[in-house]
Amino acid sequence: MATEDVNEALAAAEVPATETTEKQPADKLERKWSFWFDNQSKPKQGAAWGASLRKAYTFDTVQDFWGLHETIFIPSKLTPNAEIHMFKAGVEPKWEDPECANGGKWTFVVTSNRKPALDKAWLETLMALVGEQFDEADEICGVVASVRPKQDKLSLWTRTKSNEAVLMGIGKKWKEILDVTDKITFTNHDDSRRTRFTV
Repeated sequence: MATEDVNEALAAAEVPATETTEKQPADKLERKWSFWFDNQSKPKQGAAWGASLRKAYTFDTVQDFWGLHETIFIPSKLTPNAEIHMFKAGVEPKWEDPECANGGKWTFVVTSNRKPALDKAWLETLMALVGEQFDEADEICGVVASVRPKQDKLSLWTRTKSNEAVLMGIGKKWKEILDVTDKITFTNHDDSRRTRFTV
C-alpha cells in the first residue's frame, strides 16, 4: 500500500471491529486503548493545532490490537509530519486533556536505521502498554510516533511531572523495553523546551 494511501486511510479511518467467534474468544485487555492519527503535512491555513487529529479506533482485546497494528498502524508507512498515537480510551493526545495537563513526556529519538528502528520501538512500546508491563501503568497516558523529514521519535506521555521517583521508574523501564543505550529525556508539557530528566 502506498504511503499516500495509508495516510488517506488513516485520516478517514472507520475501522470495523473484528468479529469474535465462540471457537476463538476475545482476550480482554486490562483497559481500553484508542489509536489516533494526525497528518500535519498539509495544514489548513489558520487551523488550530490538533484540527487534523482524528480518533481512528478503540479496542480492548488482544485480537483487535494485533489486527490493527499489522494492517495500518505502522509509523514507517507514514509521510513526514504525520503522527500515530495510542492513548488510553477517553484520553485525547493533547496537552490540554485533563489527564495530560499536569504531565510531561519521555522522548526517544531514533538516530540510526530510522524506519525499521522506529517500527520496532513502536511495537515494543505498544506491547508493553497493552500488556501492562509498567509498574506505574496508571501514570502513563499513551505513546506518540512522530515521523519527520530529518528525525523520527517516540514520546511516552505521563500524567505527572512532579513525582520524580515515578517518572524515573517509567523512564528506566521504557529504556529496558526499547533495549537501547541512547539517552531518553523527560520534558514537562508546560515547558517543553526544558529537559528535566535523562536516563
